[in-house]
Amino acid sequence: MAVDNPAPPPGDTGGRAPDTASPPRPVTVVTGGSRGIGAATCVHLASEGHDLVLGYAHDAEAAERTAAAVRAAGARCETVRVDTAVESDVERLFDLAAARLGPVTGLVNNAGVTGPLGRLVDASTDTLRRVLDVNLLGVLLCCRRAVRDMAAAGAGAVVNVSSAAATLGSPGDFVHYAATKAAVDALTVGLSKELGPDGIRVNAVAPGMIDTELHATAGDPDRAHAASPGIPLGRPGTAPEIASAIAWLLSDEASYVTGAVLRVAGGR
Repeated sequence: MAVDNPAPPPGDTGGRAPDTASPPRPVTVVTGGSRGIGAATCVHLASEGHDLVLGYAHDAEAAERTAAAVRAAGARCETVRVDTAVESDVERLFDLAAARLGPVTGLVNNAGVTGPLGRLVDASTDTLRRVLDVNLLGVLLCCRRAVRDMAAAGAGAVVNVSSAAATLGSPGDFVHYAATKAAVDALTVGLSKELGPDGIRVNAVAPGMIDTELHATAGDPDRAHAASPGIPLGRPGTAPEIASAIAWLLSDEASYVTGAVLRVAGGR
């Protein structure tokens, strides 16, 4: 069962003094926010004036380290343990966000899993089901709840974290993962058209080979650097580089951008 941090005491602003003269700060939910791209995104958004709700799956210690960095940047941050493939967890995530920080204005769907590297013929049914549940169903559930809240306010922005694998296919590594990311791209385009009249923008970032813990989890910690010869820019990307793209799509600078899948892949 997911476990949350206790509610802050009355008047607690998560380490930041309230400023009643300032306009309301954006409140952004980031799933998979404890490490890698998610953690970098949380810290970057905090530096741009967002308050954060950081969803994490298992590693409470990593989540708290990221939350500490967010608070050090002057933002409020709540950490919530959540399995995005479970509807009740997603509902609770957004309920807590609204109750503790205010109306949610942004969502970054970053939570994702690959399963072990290998050919599809060798993948277990449990692995296939988990990848589908987290990477696609979880994104659908989070989008559905977020846009309900945003529609009431008449504004909002969603950024889905896709992958260059959606078009490359990832043969021999995880074609099932690539298939879920292609579905996320289709969701992004369709939902952007559906929600444009409601004032809600929906975009995606498609990272290429990024040097994060994801590869070690999949079974090949050196995979990102080993791929460098096949990348036109000659190196893997970094989590902060992806975070910058996500932050731009959430910002007012991208106010006329919706339905875009922004590839950040070093030329691949």
